[in-house]
Amino acid sequence: MSDFISALVLFGAGTSFACSGLFHHLYHEKKKELKKLKEIPVFRPDQRLSAVLKSSPRRRLHYVAVEGVVQADEEPLTSHFVPKCFGVLRRTVVQEHSESWNTLTKTWRPLLVNRRETNNAVPFSLVCPGSYMADFDVKVQDPLAGSGYFLEQVHHRVRRAEAGLVNAVLRGIGGERSVAIEESEEILRVGSSLTVFGEVLLEGDHGRMQAPQDGRQYLLVPSSYESYMERHERAASMWKMLTAATGITGASLLAALVYNMAGRRDERSK
Repeated sequence: MSDFISALVLFGAGTSFACSGLFHHLYHEKKKELKKLKEIPVFRPDQRLSAVLKSSPRRRLHYVAVEGVVQADEEPLTSHFVPKCFGVLRRTVVQEHSESWNTLTKTWRPLLVNRRETNNAVPFSLVCPGSYMADFDVKVQDPLAGSGYFLEQVHHRVRRAEAGLVNAVLRGIGGERSVAIEESEEILRVGSSLTVFGEVLLEGDHGRMQAPQDGRQYLLVPSSYESYMERHERAASMWKMLTAATGITGASLLAALVYNMAGRRDERSK
């Protein structure tokens, strides 16, 4: 029995050291990512950015972060479900949850089908927070081509399918039955904070943000640059703590095993 327990302790120690190595690798990768992020110049849509663009070759900055507040250039979009909710991007999705009868296993198999998805957008710009009349703004080009989850879910509802005679007949004929209808709406609100990583160039009295031509990531983050960096710092700290915790656990288990084996050896010698 003691040999079995020793084997379990040894297995636990090895697993802890393996996890510690994995967490250390993830921590190292996150620190490298943080270092690269800190090397990216950060601007606000103001006269300082305008002056830098004017003095740059071809009036272009190849990869920067621009932090500002979303402002619609045209009449903003309105939510279909939430009163007085205005935005510049709107995505509405209606999905059907259904089940299909499997004749081999004699069970119902879940299915998810997109019944409808609509995407609407109006041109928008980034302006400085707190500015009533912006003297310089940055227009965001083709935001839906960017990566990052920057839409806010403002509506979500799941409606159970009604069971009736017609549905029962259709289920028997087609081997499928509807379970529920799920609808959701996501919006990029007017007045929300947004940080865009990409290429910016000067066009007349405005800036224009677009996907980088060198292949780097065109990223839209629904927060300030400082909040975005804080999330990365917290993630790095988490991997660091997990590395230490699993390493200490493995070392403690191994030390306990060695101590137990040494004690048994002393008993045998006596």
